Amino acid sequence: MTSLSGTSVVVVGSGFGGLSTACYLADAGADVTVLEKNEQLGGRASVLEKDGFRFDMGPSWYLMPDVFERFFGHFDRTPTDYYQLERLDPHYRIFFKDGDEVDITADKERTKQVFESYEAGAGEALERYLDKSEENYEVGMEHFVYEDRSSLRDFIDLDVARQARGLSLLGSMQDHVEKYFDHPKLQQIMQYTLVFLGGSPNNTPALYNLMSHVDFNLGVWYPENGMGGVVDGIVQMAEELGVEFHVDEPVTAIKGRGGGFLVETAHGHKYPADLVVSDADYAHTEQELLPEEKRQYDAEYWDSRTYAPSAFLMYMGVEGDVEELAHHTLVLPTDWEEHFGQIFDDPEWPGDPAYYLCVPSKTDDSVAPEGHSNLFVLVPIAPGLEDGEETREWYRDLVLDDIAENTGVDLRDRLVVEETFSVSEFGERYNSMQGTALGMAHTLRQTALFRPPHRSKKVDGLYFTGSYTTPGIGVPMCLISGDLTADCVLEDHAN
Repeated sequence: MTSLSGTSVVVVGSGFGGLSTACYLADAGADVTVLEKNEQLGGRASVLEKDGFRFDMGPSWYLMPDVFERFFGHFDRTPTDYYQLERLDPHYRIFFKDGDEVDITADKERTKQVFESYEAGAGEALERYLDKSEENYEVGMEHFVYEDRSSLRDFIDLDVARQARGLSLLGSMQDHVEKYFDHPKLQQIMQYTLVFLGGSPNNTPALYNLMSHVDFNLGVWYPENGMGGVVDGIVQMAEELGVEFHVDEPVTAIKGRGGGFLVETAHGHKYPADLVVSDADYAHTEQELLPEEKRQYDAEYWDSRTYAPSAFLMYMGVEGDVEELAHHTLVLPTDWEEHFGQIFDDPEWPGDPAYYLCVPSKTDDSVAPEGHSNLFVLVPIAPGLEDGEETREWYRDLVLDDIAENTGVDLRDRLVVEETFSVSEFGERYNSMQGTALGMAHTLRQTALFRPPHRSKKVDGLYFTGSYTTPGIGVPMCLISGDLTADCVLEDHAN
């Protein structure tokens, strides 16, 4: 059995990629220390507690339960050893801004009827679409997500070509969805998950239709204590495996030292290590933590990337119930091309936004005081926008007005807790490039081997994990990224 016994590893950052890598390496025998910049573990999956309310600040959808089962299963554990899961029904509710309201439920026959009500034949088209999505998911996950194909050679061998034959690899999601559905609302329903991948229908590869299998067939779940509870569970397991954690330790430099590394922090602490894995923002690691001669990419490279959206987030403690909203609710303009254009083409604050509302108090009584609701709103916006106080105040009012108009829920006189989080906080709290909320978008030129590598090409013993690497954005993908990074370390350094 391969082992890293006697090897010391420092992991910079405790997002899901860092936590995952730390678990795999500790399980392989390494002495693992995780350094976290902020006061709590979990990276973007931070938790905000205020006046009896508890908000997940980042990810709030528990999707792809099979990935979590596989992750914990590697360590002979199950997710339910650490947290319980509840399947949500409806999965989510959609308010279209022309007054239509749609619930997507676990009942596929009911969903087919909803599709049929918009377009004759759309129910059967959904069945065909989901069959293709399931095929893409099963083949894609096994042969392209769980395997790190980091060079062109990996993609041109005959086995890969054989596996890829049935996949929807070429073209955009927009092209792909149009083959099945004409009605723009049905196209939107099939494409909303692209927001979680940081893309738009026109710049995301058709392969990502696999997300519809995730959505419609695998279901949407709520973990006990929210995504913060998932972080707590993984941290507990990591500590059982021997991982050591240090919070409030912003790393300022990664330096070479006698065949190994010295990782320095803002508090003057120095952590020697044989190997280093960075789960910090990839661009920040290269541009700020490494000397120039040790960087794989220059500033021009990072400036030329397409970044996933940032977000305007409002965390709200609300008096009373919000009857009209589901646990997960989407509010969509009937034509969202303008909103995507204001993210990717001509960056500006969206005047007619598409956005997401989360009300975990619908499912979990512990996240809000009795008689109150816990609610946050997320509006995807372009990274790099100016988000000063005056702009935020204007946009806050615009969003609250929009919620009242399109969902029938008027929050304006019921707020007892209110906090905002946007571009500048993503930059300050997470050292995020241009304040992106997610990382590098999944465009055709930034997917698979076109993403930055897990191994540094300039520094032996330095590795990367998280959303910038393969397989990419999202909590399940970052867990898998940790597995792929650990595989690279084991391949290079195991006894």
